[in-house]
Order: sequence, then structure tokens, then C-alpha cells
Amino acid sequence: MKQLEKCEICPHKCGVDRYSQKLGRCKAKDTVKIALYSIHNFEEPCISGKNGSGTIFFSNCNLNCKYCQNYEISQLGKGKEISIDELAKIFIEQQEKGVENINLVTPTSYILQIIEAIKKAKNKGLKIPIVYNTNAYERVESLKLLEGYIDIYLPDLKYAQNNLGEKYSKVPNYFEIATNAIKEMYRQVGKFIINSKGTMEKGIIIRHLVLPNNIENSKKVLKWIKENFEDDVLISVMAQYFPTYLAKEDKELNRKLTKEEFEDIQNYVWDLNIKSGYIQELGEHEEEYVPKWEF
Repeated sequence: MKQLEKCEICPHKCGVDRYSQKLGRCKAKDTVKIALYSIHNFEEPCISGKNGSGTIFFSNCNLNCKYCQNYEISQLGKGKEISIDELAKIFIEQQEKGVENINLVTPTSYILQIIEAIKKAKNKGLKIPIVYNTNAYERVESLKLLEGYIDIYLPDLKYAQNNLGEKYSKVPNYFEIATNAIKEMYRQVGKFIINSKGTMEKGIIIRHLVLPNNIENSKKVLKWIKENFEDDVLISVMAQYFPTYLAKEDKELNRKLTKEEFEDIQNYVWDLNIKSGYIQELGEHEEEYVPKWEF
């Protein structure tokens, strides 16, 4: 793949030759690297459905979030290198297990390989929806390559304030880059469609993880979504934050959400009259839902 000789897949545009020993920002090579593929039942109800979502967790990430719950694979790069043919085979295996969809988790670094794997899998009978589950720090030019291959986009809009993107994830201009990417996703798939079984066939779910001590950021994110998409996308407000990885040593991030913070966000959702989506309940044992990585 010629593009991997000077990689500009994501907004960092490292220009690294992924066929060489050099590593760019995300540390991905020319091969696909995955940490786990499984049936996942803890996504939004319209994604997991009755039979679960066929998730593939990709290793490496173009963000460096202090609080990443999957840091072992996203930051430490744990996982197994596989071929495009093997990835296509996994898609088919997941479908044969009866899952509702193929869920590509943190796929950005592997867009080109994923497209080839989808082509191969479709030639062998892949027909269920494909979900692109991303941190939203994407290049519009790269997303355009995915048009026609992705049915459901699942971006996580993290920050409306760029200083938080720099402080917590080590990326510049997060808000402008992520919102332009989400607009491109919407252009491709349009207003969400949920079938008679209650599972999603097409559209966007914009996720937002509420961080402690950053409630105003969350309000700005929700306001932007409402103003730009009204009720054409689903919004998923996540309260599952718990301090892990480097967040344990950060005075702003080293605790869970308080009941007061969570209620403030809940009330703001009502004030915005957001009609389509989900608000996660404030729990006590979020750590238990992190997948167990098998290396």
C-alpha cells in the first residue's frame, strides 16, 4: 500500500514509512495489530442488540489519553499482528456467531487495511452492518475512503475546549478536527435508522465521556451536537469514568464523577431537549467492564 510508505492517515500526518523500523505517533506498522475479538454486550442497546456486537479491538492509537481505560493496548501496544486475510476471516467468524454487527474499535491507524479486509469479507458473504468506533481525531480525506464500507459511525467527541485535548490527550486542535470529521461521517450515513428489532442499521451515535472537574466542557460538547444535528444523531452520555493509567496521578482526574456532577449533566440534557440517545447510570464498579486482554 503506497500510502503507508509516507503515512498521513490521521491528522498527525507523521509521514513515517510504516514498512520500515521507524514508528510514527500511533506506533502502528504496515500489518494490522489486534488485541481481542469477541462478542460484546455492553455497547449502547441499539448496537449490542439481543445477540451482541462483534467487536475487534485494534492495538495502538493516535491519541495519548491520560485516562484511557484500554491503555494496555492503545498506549502500550499489546496485541497480535495479523494479515488482511486473517482480519477478513474474523469478520466472517463474527457474523457466523450471529452478532448484530462488526464493531471496529480504535481503527484509525488501519483504515487502508480494513477497507481491503471488508472487500474480501463481502466477497465471502459479509452482510451485517459495520461500525466504526473512533476517538474522532480523524482526517476527513481518510474518512472519505470509507464511504460505502461503513454503516454506523460511533465517534467519541471528547473535548469542546482544545486546551483539554492538549492537556489530557496530547493533541492540538481536537475540537475543530473532530467536529469536521463527525460532519463528514454524517454526510456519508445521514440520519440514524433503527429497525423493528431495535438495532441500528445506519447512522451516527456520538459518545461523550463526562470527566470529573470538567462539566462545562461536557455542556459545550452537548450544545454543539444539538445545534448541529438536532435529533438526527443519537447521543450517548457516558458516566463510566474511573481513574486509571496516568489519571491516577492527576489531581483533576484522580476520582470518579460525583453525584452532583452527574445530575448537573442530566439536567443540562433535559434543558437542551435532547430526545434521541442514552444517558448511562452512575455506577460503582465500572472497572469490571474493561475487557480482559489475551496476549
